[in-house]
Amino acid sequence: MSRKAAAIAAGVIVAAGASAAGAYAALDNHQPHAQPRAQAHVSPVADRHHAAVTPPPRPLRLLSVTPANGSRGVDGAGNITVTFSKPLPAGAALPRLSPAIAGSWQRAGDTVVFTPQAGFTAGTRVTVTVPEGASAARSGYKSTFTTASYSMLRLQEMLAQLGYLPVTWTPAVGAAIPAGSAAAQLAAAYEPPPGTFGWPGGYPAGLRSFWARGRANLLDTGAIMGFEADHGMAVDGVAGRLVWAALLKAAAAGQRNKHGYSYAIASQGSPETLTIWHDGRQVLRTLANTGISVAPTPVGTFPVYEKLPFQVMKGTNPDGSHYADPVQWVSYFSGGSAVHYIGRGSYGWPQSLGCVEVPYTAAAEAYPYLPYGTLVTVTP
Repeated sequence: MSRKAAAIAAGVIVAAGASAAGAYAALDNHQPHAQPRAQAHVSPVADRHHAAVTPPPRPLRLLSVTPANGSRGVDGAGNITVTFSKPLPAGAALPRLSPAIAGSWQRAGDTVVFTPQAGFTAGTRVTVTVPEGASAARSGYKSTFTTASYSMLRLQEMLAQLGYLPVTWTPAVGAAIPAGSAAAQLAAAYEPPPGTFGWPGGYPAGLRSFWARGRANLLDTGAIMGFEADHGMAVDGVAGRLVWAALLKAAAAGQRNKHGYSYAIASQGSPETLTIWHDGRQVLRTLANTGISVAPTPVGTFPVYEKLPFQVMKGTNPDGSHYADPVQWVSYFSGGSAVHYIGRGSYGWPQSLGCVEVPYTAAAEAYPYLPYGTLVTVTP
């Protein structure tokens, strides 16, 4: 190498070393000038690599809502969980529910959980809204679900416990619903507690044929009608929203049926009779009249749907003439057919236009034993 080339090479090396030393000194102005060599070992590339090790804070993102969007048949007494990518800041707005119900939100790690005080009623469409600002990726997100129908089995359990059915129900050990707890009653309406139904003695064996555990049946219809009448509702035997609300309230308060359970059979054998059982024992048996051949009493089993202590019955006789008869202690069970008193010279054979006629004293005694919903069976 020529002297000139060596000089140029030496100059480049000195210049490069001077430049690096000046750069690292600028990173820390308090570094002593007596230690340039130590600084020269710190590479700008290594410094940039060290800075990249600490990632920027994660953005808050909404991950899921449980129950999931579009879910149906949801337990209305269950919790609602909203999960984020990291804990929701203490000052951030909590999700909103529509319709709003009593309950509380709690933060638990990356989730916020709503625990209802009681819960949503059956068939309710619920919307969960994540407020603006709670999630940069999905702020204002809405999720909806629909609660389930109440359990038919639980309906029967409550009607039995309140005395509106001829069966008893005993909860399994540890499965009893806490007294006075509306929340526990609502939860049980979705998930019935285990237990056992029992049949007390004293009723005709045929009464059991109308029963079906966990499925709608004629005994249920009569029991619902009795409950509706006792609570000032329209008597239709259908467990709708208002009936369920009143039934859950009555179950929580232990409001039992005060008139007991009755069952009646009108026999068209000879002589014709009416027999009534009440709370498992026979309380009345009397001669009766049923319908003549051109206006027969309907055969089958029907619940009492209307009661009148006095009425003027009006209609048309088989010969086309009209009648207007004063009658008493009237309990309608099928269309225009009713158990009632009307004066006759005798009883025990077909004389009526479809009703079950009984003597005055028997009718007065039978009337309170035939409350709304009482099943009346007419045999051939």
